[in-house]
Amino acid sequence: MSLTPLNALSPLDGRYAAKLDALRPYFSEFGLIKNRVKVEIEWLKALAAEPAIDEVKPFSAATLAELAEVIASFSEADAAAVKEIEGRTNHDVKAMEYWLKARLASNAEVTAATEFIHFACTSEDINNTSHALMLQESRDQVLLPAYDKVLNRFRELAHTLAELPMLSHTHGQPASPTTLGKEMANIAARLIRARQRISSVSMTAKFNGAVGNYNAHLSAYPDFDWECFNQKFIESLGLAFNHYTIQIEPHDAMAELYDAIARANTILIDANRDIWQYISLGYFKQKLKAGEIGSSTMPHKVNPIDFENSEGNLGLANATLRHLSEKLPVSRLQRDLTDSTVLRNMGVAIGYAVLAYDSCLRGLGKLEADPERLRADLDACWEVLAEPVQTVMRRYAVPNPYEQLKDLTRGKGITREALQTFVATLAIPESEKKRLLEMTPWSYIGKAVELAKKI
Repeated sequence: MSLTPLNALSPLDGRYAAKLDALRPYFSEFGLIKNRVKVEIEWLKALAAEPAIDEVKPFSAATLAELAEVIASFSEADAAAVKEIEGRTNHDVKAMEYWLKARLASNAEVTAATEFIHFACTSEDINNTSHALMLQESRDQVLLPAYDKVLNRFRELAHTLAELPMLSHTHGQPASPTTLGKEMANIAARLIRARQRISSVSMTAKFNGAVGNYNAHLSAYPDFDWECFNQKFIESLGLAFNHYTIQIEPHDAMAELYDAIARANTILIDANRDIWQYISLGYFKQKLKAGEIGSSTMPHKVNPIDFENSEGNLGLANATLRHLSEKLPVSRLQRDLTDSTVLRNMGVAIGYAVLAYDSCLRGLGKLEADPERLRADLDACWEVLAEPVQTVMRRYAVPNPYEQLKDLTRGKGITREALQTFVATLAIPESEKKRLLEMTPWSYIGKAVELAKKI
């Protein structure tokens, strides 16, 4: 059976395949093999450019251009050729090394230095560097741009809806008013902090041989400063160098990144659920799409499916991200292979996150606030003004202010007239009494407008 979107085991490669094309160059096996080829070539170039490695002569401009072209033009056919070699060797990195030597066999300069391809490297030197590049580039080129669209949409909603009063619901009960824009600003502020954590993770790589001590390097060149040289090499790729490792890079930076993404995803799960509830309350309507069906039996329904899809896919993303972050830093003694198969699922975790961001963004694009519904809820809850009334009473030492308002309002609701009658009897300055009498549930919003607009 040939693979199609209809028979794919994972919806990432089936139902949602088209939405995740941007991730395939990074997390497909093709992407991994291409990055391995890049690391091997860059390592060979670094050795050739080092005068102390006399056995590898400096490469000409033509050879450097050919090496660059091997990376730039690496195709699925090339990856398939590597896989064909792997079928014989049963070793993925060694297969890539053999393919690279064959690919450059016609270049005399490279052929003269052919045994310096993969010189002093363990497979993990190539793999961990490739994985770090894959994660760093996909984060910067795909994940964060998708995340930023969601963040910016929340910021837009915060500004647009900054002045629209809304009844809060703490514990699901009517509470002090806010504005719809301020609630969107709260989400945006959390996402901004979470983004900083994601973007600030420095991806690390190791390039220090079989157990991290440069044993093989020093056996061939005992007087050369391999630690300094290899650090410069890793940093030339845009990564941070990890000086202390076993055979594998311990994946602590990876775990830090996965945890940061999962934390951001948890914020969005919270946001999806809140917006779902605002839609249920009627505070938001959803723009209709011609031809779309909400329910197979109830024609009137416009379901908040985008937020539900986003919540579900964020859960799948976080389940995988958390397994990655908990498992990858753990390796028996100097090496075991449990990380190898787990690392092949990096794209699954990131894929579900990117898919969730897309669903959330589509849902946010359909939202329309309903000012009349918001005003009706506020107008039915004059008891929320018990808070400012008792607070002013406290200022002017009116006895038992909290208790008086509790007896007047708790669990009863209260009309505008009843509350204003109570205020009129208070022994407080007339100016304060006048201010309280003019207050309404929709005007009692504190600094909500200012806070929403400055996010």
